[in-house]
Amino acid sequence: MGDNIDSDAIATAYAQVRDDANVDTTWAAFGYDGKRIVYLTQGSDYDEFLTLCTDDDRVYGYIRVETGDEMSRRAKFAFITWIGPSVSPLKKAKVSTDKAFVKEIVTNFGKEFLCDSKDELTLKKITEVLEKASGAAYGTGK
Repeated sequence: MGDNIDSDAIATAYAQVRDDANVDTTWAAFGYDGKRIVYLTQGSDYDEFLTLCTDDDRVYGYIRVETGDEMSRRAKFAFITWIGPSVSPLKKAKVSTDKAFVKEIVTNFGKEFLCDSKDELTLKKITEVLEKASGAAYGTGK
């Protein structure tokens, strides 16, 4: 990976999102400082993550969603690649190789999303896709 990615900071944020005991972190975001992929920030309010997804930015997100029913709660994870609609074609093309570097660190997720519209990024949509991908939902019907 080399100098083009801040592996340590990204790995730390990834571990914090995965940590069941860490209720303060349900997402982490990674982006660019020049050509280098860096840790941006993390938090528990998904709307804060959405503010990072601007028209002229490329952002990688690792998101934790609680799914299940009244019988069983489970953590599911999504890897999001945001490419704003105003990103230049050259930078858009670079995402495919850069994303591979991030995915060498962020390895465990149920679904991957490639988005260029905020409509695709709603927490409801992300949760619905993760629930469908997780298999049967057993419940008491209540």
